[in-house]
Amino acid sequence: MIPIEDSVPRHCPPLITWTIIGINVAVFLYETTLPPQALEQFMMLFGVVPARYTSGEFGYHFLGGKIVGYWPFLTSLFLHGGWAHIFGNMWTLWIFGDNVEDQMGPLRFTIFYLCAGIVASIFHIMANPTSTLPTIGASGAISGVLGAYYVLFPRARIILMVPIFFFPFFFELPAFFYLAFWFLEQVLSGTFALAAPRWAGGVAWWAHIGGFLFGVFTCRLFLLGAKTRHWCGNTYAELSDTWGFFNNRERI
Repeated sequence: MIPIEDSVPRHCPPLITWTIIGINVAVFLYETTLPPQALEQFMMLFGVVPARYTSGEFGYHFLGGKIVGYWPFLTSLFLHGGWAHIFGNMWTLWIFGDNVEDQMGPLRFTIFYLCAGIVASIFHIMANPTSTLPTIGASGAISGVLGAYYVLFPRARIILMVPIFFFPFFFELPAFFYLAFWFLEQVLSGTFALAAPRWAGGVAWWAHIGGFLFGVFTCRLFLLGAKTRHWCGNTYAELSDTWGFFNNRERI
């Protein structure tokens, strides 16, 4: 199922969502200019390698220097392994990110997005502690956005497309059911990957799970306050009850 559109209008230009998409596209275009060996080094340098953080003896040498530190927890969020990878991630962020940013505001949304990506990487490391493969992609952070959307806009309508024998079939689902189904799919796939690791390559399922859970359980923290105002325009929305705000703001 491919999400095409949601029913929640935005009130402000999603500047951070657009910026994140722009950075990801720019980095990916740079990746396409690298020869295979240099690209492999680039991914190892800036991707999250679980064994780098769970084994004191494991290290990656790049231009004679041993890579240490935690910058890959951030840099890996802007790397992608192919056209389908980046298109799928950026399209999902385009559909769901604007409304979450609309509620949090640019600064809080930026912090939320990066924290979701970091937590997603931690979940992946815990599930694959001995892996020496670099983990890349924005899907962990975007999963956090999906988790926040699940909480903030459960009654929104999501238009989905399913290709059947090369013909597109369109239908609507409430966001609650669509995202719950998506999360269940991640849990089942992640559990299967742990049980049969030889078939688990390619998708960091537990990063998706960790990011989504982070979004579900922390998105309200990024909305705390007696009053919240949309940061753009002349009309301000005052929210007296943060925990019940979507009943007033959601339009479906």
